[in-house]
Amino acid sequence: MSNRTSMTEFLLLGFSEVQELQILHFVVFLVVYLAALVGNLLIITAIALDRHLHTPMYIFLLNLSILDIGSISVTVPKSMANSLMNTRSISYAGCVTQVFFLPFLVGADFFLLTIMAYDRYVAICQPLHYERVMNRGVCVQMAAGAWASGVLISALHTGNTFAVSFCRCNKVDQFFCEVPLLLKLTCSDSYLTETGLILFSVGLLLSCFVLIIVSYVQIIRTVLRIPSEQGRHKAFSTCLPHLTVLYLLVCTGGFAYLKPLSSTMSRLDLVVAVFYSVLPPVTNPIIYSMRNKEIKASLWKLTGWWLFTKD
Repeated sequence: MSNRTSMTEFLLLGFSEVQELQILHFVVFLVVYLAALVGNLLIITAIALDRHLHTPMYIFLLNLSILDIGSISVTVPKSMANSLMNTRSISYAGCVTQVFFLPFLVGADFFLLTIMAYDRYVAICQPLHYERVMNRGVCVQMAAGAWASGVLISALHTGNTFAVSFCRCNKVDQFFCEVPLLLKLTCSDSYLTETGLILFSVGLLLSCFVLIIVSYVQIIRTVLRIPSEQGRHKAFSTCLPHLTVLYLLVCTGGFAYLKPLSSTMSRLDLVVAVFYSVLPPVTNPIIYSMRNKEIKASLWKLTGWWLFTKD
């Protein structure tokens, strides 16, 4: 029985064995990856350079963009490299890196969205106390708490996964290293421990989801009491991008992890994994830039400044 130290690499699932389709996969992922990088970097730059955007909501949005860049960078570049070089291998250290960073970044993303829901609740339901409640120190502590919570959950799952021995084949039925699929390769029964960790993580995420629901119930009740239709529309418009991003993350991630784990990997499972690991980082900057006038104005100024200096 070989232990985990003898496992030097894993084999990831490819999108196709045909060379032409592998090149197509590389090109598609390259376009998607560059779109995510450019979109999120524009959001980060606009918020960092525009002093009018140095408010809690946009500081949280800046953190969200950093997390999105990190999450898509964990999986997509390696998959692109494998397609380009016609290989499926990933080193043991590379697999550990993916297992740690993807749950960490996605988990921190969800915790940050919970904080942003609370920020919207204070801004709409308690506007006179907003500056006192959401001061700079509190915002830094909240953002740090989101990052730390993601690290905690990820460290527990990563430690549990790689503390066991791998004695079966090294084929991972996914285009990146994923905890449930890696546990299928172990020769020890670690599902009991992992089930406990999953229940802990789900309980923590459900608590966040309940906080989000409670926040938006209070927001809706407050907005409906606003006498002017224009005021109601303005209040709802500040929440719509956040709700859209949250809906996208919950639906894609929930469908991927709440569905039964099949014994054989299907193409549908592969597509679902692409949706929850790749789609949110690409669409989040589009959602926020299209629905937010201040972000759009800042991006226009940034683009105009760049063109002016270029000339």
